[in-house]
Amino acid sequence: MVGPQYDLVGNPLGAVRATFERAAAAAAAAESGGNDPVAAFRGKDWGASDLFRSFLFEEGGLDKVPVLNASSIGLIKPNTLVRYRGMVQDMLGTEFYIGAFKDGSTWRTNKFTDFSPFSMPHPCESHLWERNLFHCVPAPGQNAWTLESSPGPDMRMIADCLATEQREKRKRDIDNDDMDVCLYILLYYCNNSGFKIYYSHLMLCFKQVSENDHGDSSSFSKKPKEDDTLASSSSTEVPATALEMNGGDHHIPGSTFSCLVKVYDMLESQVKLNDVVEFIGVYTFDPELAAPTDNPDDIMLDLMEDVTAQLPPSKVPRLHCLVWKKLSSHDFISKVPVVEPSSSLLKGIRQSLLSHLTLVLGNDELAAQCLLLHLLSRLRNKVDVVTVGRLSLNFTGFDRESASIFGNQLHKLIQRLVPYSQAIPLSIEYLNTATLQPRKDNKSGRLVTGVLQLPQGAHLTFDETTLQTGSLTSKGVENTVLLKSLMESQMVEYDFEYYKLEMATDVQMLTLSEGKSNILPSDLIVPFRPSSVPAVNAGSEEFESWRWYLATVRSLPQSTEPETYQMIQDEMVSAMRDDRSLGCSELSRWLTMAQIMASSFGEKSLSMEHWQMVKELERLRKERLQ
Repeated sequence: MVGPQYDLVGNPLGAVRATFERAAAAAAAAESGGNDPVAAFRGKDWGASDLFRSFLFEEGGLDKVPVLNASSIGLIKPNTLVRYRGMVQDMLGTEFYIGAFKDGSTWRTNKFTDFSPFSMPHPCESHLWERNLFHCVPAPGQNAWTLESSPGPDMRMIADCLATEQREKRKRDIDNDDMDVCLYILLYYCNNSGFKIYYSHLMLCFKQVSENDHGDSSSFSKKPKEDDTLASSSSTEVPATALEMNGGDHHIPGSTFSCLVKVYDMLESQVKLNDVVEFIGVYTFDPELAAPTDNPDDIMLDLMEDVTAQLPPSKVPRLHCLVWKKLSSHDFISKVPVVEPSSSLLKGIRQSLLSHLTLVLGNDELAAQCLLLHLLSRLRNKVDVVTVGRLSLNFTGFDRESASIFGNQLHKLIQRLVPYSQAIPLSIEYLNTATLQPRKDNKSGRLVTGVLQLPQGAHLTFDETTLQTGSLTSKGVENTVLLKSLMESQMVEYDFEYYKLEMATDVQMLTLSEGKSNILPSDLIVPFRPSSVPAVNAGSEEFESWRWYLATVRSLPQSTEPETYQMIQDEMVSAMRDDRSLGCSELSRWLTMAQIMASSFGEKSLSMEHWQMVKELERLRKERLQ
């Protein structure tokens, strides 16, 4: 284990280097015949990641790690441990780097850094390793309540943590140490008073004052010692605002923050495009990356991929990942019940949520029942063009006035229930101008995002009441086709310039329209019949239980006993004899609704009782359609 002199939050690179040097020394002692002691470390961890996992998840260290986002970027010191949650917007392939090299008789590592913290002898014995690059952005449509699940420490804790790091540096000048503590105290109070000030800006100011007072460079400009956290590298200027940092990136329309994540010792297939992931690692900023030199002897620069030039650190921060985890809906829920999700518990929460949905929908119980099934639906399987588990919903009978009342209430409710949601006014102008399709920019090698590049489980609400008479341009027609394909097959077509590639997704789609939507052919069409104006509120504890209920039920497995399946099949055959207009798609929808109905009660197996409940819903729905 690494000794207590290493602060895993304030000086993670010190711990990385210490574990590497000890592992390399142990490997050298075990080797015989002059074999390379670090050759076995390629593509595997030598104990550094295990050390951080133990600290984060067994010793309660996770709450001490600050969250890297647009509001905290100016307050977090480079080369410290941070948490970052984002969607993988682009997969930039593999980057090669000098992972280990021999400095005299000592092996050193460059892992989890952009540049070597030591002077690399040239030539020297070295190893070429690789890491995966992911360009990550905040998940589109991410709702505010999800941020409560990863609050991190407050800014006073960050200042205290980093001040502690400075005190632990035994070779630092005492005046410089006091000055660094003052910097963070000033940062804390200025930013909490409405003034946006950044660590590097204060460093530059103090440096200039020191130079004026003493006539020479202060210790801020000294080369970092081996046990330091490269504080001098972090003292160069960073942008004044988070908008400046990312706003210039034309690949992320409307985004104000993104991050280039470098992941080690992982198969690229373990993380897919549009996955939402939490990365914990070392946040870095190095001036040499912002302004690369043409030094022909710089080995590391020669090995840098061109794609990094498209994402300069002055706009996109780097994070070298030590620990990562894919996020599901459960990971955003701050208060999870300690009891097992029993059927009786789920039934009680179901009734509470259904009652609230009914009130929001103006006491329309049928619409509330169908909305609940819609919110619990998810893509469970896909065979050719047949999707199993989806249940898109179209509420008809809306006009602009009712959409402004019930539609807004409905969207606000959905925002508080699901992690990701967006409301889209489906007008002629929107269809003709919006960039829905993601496309590859082959000049820059980057994927340019579109509206339909979404995380799994996102919810889209379309308001067709804004649609008026007009003409669609070629782009409007293309966007209409994209939306229809998403609705029918849960596929989004990506444009790679010379070819197009369809990618699977899982998006819930709700349409509000006056009549049956022709643009978005939904699975379930329900005429909306409110009898009162919604005026309801629910407490935070209720919403927390409803979120947990939705996430839990959607994750339940579904099955049907052979006897039950045979009885349902017989009823389907009988229904087709009585009504020749019934098709396979409608019968498949009945079965999907019955399976979701069973899950909504916390049951893992479909019963005839749930089947009969769906048949009754269908009877009431068809009465409204007549």
